[in-house]
Amino acid sequence: MLYGREDVRIETMSLPPVGPGEVRVKIHAALTCGTDLKVFKRGYHARMIVPPAVFGHEFAGVICETGAATPGWTVGERVVAANSAPCGRCFYCQNGQENLCDDLLFLNGAYAESIVVPARIVSKNLLRLNPGTAFADGALTEPLACVQQGLSDCDPRPGQSVLVIGAGPIGLMFVTLAKDAGCRVTLAGRGSARLETGRRLGADRVVDVSGVEDLAAYSKLLEAAPFDYVIEAVGKPETWETSVRLARKGGTVNFFGGCPAGSKVALDTSLIHYSNLKLLASFHHTPRTFRAALELIQRGVIRAADFVTGSAPLEALPELFLSMAAGNRSVKTLIDPGVP
Repeated sequence: MLYGREDVRIETMSLPPVGPGEVRVKIHAALTCGTDLKVFKRGYHARMIVPPAVFGHEFAGVICETGAATPGWTVGERVVAANSAPCGRCFYCQNGQENLCDDLLFLNGAYAESIVVPARIVSKNLLRLNPGTAFADGALTEPLACVQQGLSDCDPRPGQSVLVIGAGPIGLMFVTLAKDAGCRVTLAGRGSARLETGRRLGADRVVDVSGVEDLAAYSKLLEAAPFDYVIEAVGKPETWETSVRLARKGGTVNFFGGCPAGSKVALDTSLIHYSNLKLLASFHHTPRTFRAALELIQRGVIRAADFVTGSAPLEALPELFLSMAAGNRSVKTLIDPGVP
């Protein structure tokens, strides 16, 4: 349960009932993520979670109960669910932008023994796992769907150059998908273990920017600039500003990393105008990108072994998040609820 800023507690709760169209999923794998860490530090997320509330949103497991009027699903099926579902009726849903739905229904509660998946998510974003897909792999579907959304928004072609700034889980997923799309990829980030993972995942060039803060130092390190596409996967205003400087004329910058609320950036208007730059920002995912992400996982492009760097029992979650907030460099941690 999330109660506020850096206040997560393990509690025993009565099982909520399973309503019409809903399913209860016994959780076999849940994963930590950067968004949950931000929520932990901040104590809330205005759109996704307001305490006190159950916590966590990346999971996979087995259906252990179905509600009335839940056709097509049976107890024992291995599944993964998205953390949201669009309404399907608003202007944005009707125009193929379900990630911007005016009434996105969010789901939290992955850090638990089980979770009730609402009817709308069952209808739109509950998917079956292949028999050979591990639960930890399946739990990567939601963050990968966000990355798939970001890469689809850019739409790079084979042979084009992509710079990914940030070597966290999202940045590493961008490296993998850009390579799978046939692009030449440069990864700029911090942390030797993460950078080595990026190299293993296919980055053609890896640049360690530890201690680098100013644009001149970045430019010296990134001698291959300018790039066709620059993906900012850090979420800092200064990195947003640097990203624009590293795209070629006619290039594209995706401000994927969300900055703290109230952040401001200063962009060179002459550079943007005369270089004819395309600036965009990608948010969340859609049912289409959620399905595309699971397909990538089930054909082995993305594997938990490349992103999950440790495991912990559910009871250790509060201490784990305190460690993450203090700056441990784990990529993702598998949370085991201990349910047979």
